[in-house]
Amino acid sequence: MTLFGALSIMTPMLVKDILLRKRITVSFEFFPPKNEQNSTDLFNSIKELAPLKPDFVSVTYGAGGSTQTLTQELVLKLHQQTSLTVVAHLTCVGASAKDTENILQNYHQQGIMNIMALRGDPPSNFSGAIIPPGGFPYAINLVHYIKKQFPQMGVGVAGFPEGHPECPNRLKEMEYLKAKVDAGADYICTQLFFDNRDFYDFRERCELAGIKIPIIAGIMPITSQNGLKRMAELALGARFPARLLKAIGRASGPEEVKKVGIHWATEQVRDLIDNQARGIHFYTLNKSRTTMDIYQSLGIQSSDALQEDKTFI
Repeated sequence: MTLFGALSIMTPMLVKDILLRKRITVSFEFFPPKNEQNSTDLFNSIKELAPLKPDFVSVTYGAGGSTQTLTQELVLKLHQQTSLTVVAHLTCVGASAKDTENILQNYHQQGIMNIMALRGDPPSNFSGAIIPPGGFPYAINLVHYIKKQFPQMGVGVAGFPEGHPECPNRLKEMEYLKAKVDAGADYICTQLFFDNRDFYDFRERCELAGIKIPIIAGIMPITSQNGLKRMAELALGARFPARLLKAIGRASGPEEVKKVGIHWATEQVRDLIDNQARGIHFYTLNKSRTTMDIYQSLGIQSSDALQEDKTFI
C-alpha cells in the first residue's frame, strides 16, 4: 500500500522535459521531517496537495548537508510510494567528492533523475573545512560533475531575483549564473521574493546575459509575524515591500496576518501567470492549507487548469 493508497508508480520524468511540454509548471517544496510527528504532518500535507497534481516536488537539504540522511530517505520514499516526480536538493559545501558521488550513484540506481545543485551554507556550528580535499567549492563545480558523471540526470540551479546576498556586484552575479547554465543547468528556480518587479527585472537580466533556460518563480506566503521574522533571517536580503508591511501592520490578529499573506501571495501568482512565468514553485513549509487556499482563490482545482484555460496564459 502506498502513501496515497493504490497508486501506479510512473517512470519519473526530467523536469526539463516537463517544462518543454507545459506552458507553466506548478511545484511544491518540502523539507525532511525530524521526528515522527513531523513525518505524520508532512505526509498528511502531501496527501492533501496530491489532488492539485503538481508537476514535480522537491526536497530540501539542510545547511552543510545536516539533513543528508533524512533528505535521502524522504526522496526515496516519495519516489517509491507515490507517482510524484521528485527533485532532490544536493549541496556541495562540506562534502567530499566521494560523498557526493555515493549520493548521486544511489539516486541514479533508485531512479531519482532530477537534482537541484546548490553550493549550500555551512551549519552554524561548523568548524571544519568548508571545502574538503577533492570537494566542490561552488555550485558550478557540482553541475559540471553531475553532467560529466551522470549525464542522464536533469539539473536545476538557484536564482536570486533580489540579488545574491554574498555577491553585491549584480553584473558578476549574472556572469556566475550564466556559467552554471553553460555548465549544463536545465532550469533556474528562484529564491523567494515578494515584489514581482524584482522577478521580471531578473528575468530580463537573464535574457541580456544570454540565459535562455526556463526560470521558475519561488513563492512563500507569509502566514504569521514570526514567519515574517524567520524569512528575514533565513532569506538574507529578502525585501519586504512597504505595502505588504503596512497591510500586515493593520492586521488585528494572527488569522488576519495569515489572510494578508495568502492574499499577497495569490496576487503574486496571478500576476506571474498573466506575465508568462514558466513555473510557480511553492515553498510549502510542509503545510498544505495555505497552498490550497491560493489555488482556490485563483479559481483553479489543479495545475492542469493552467494548461487548459486560455485566460491563464
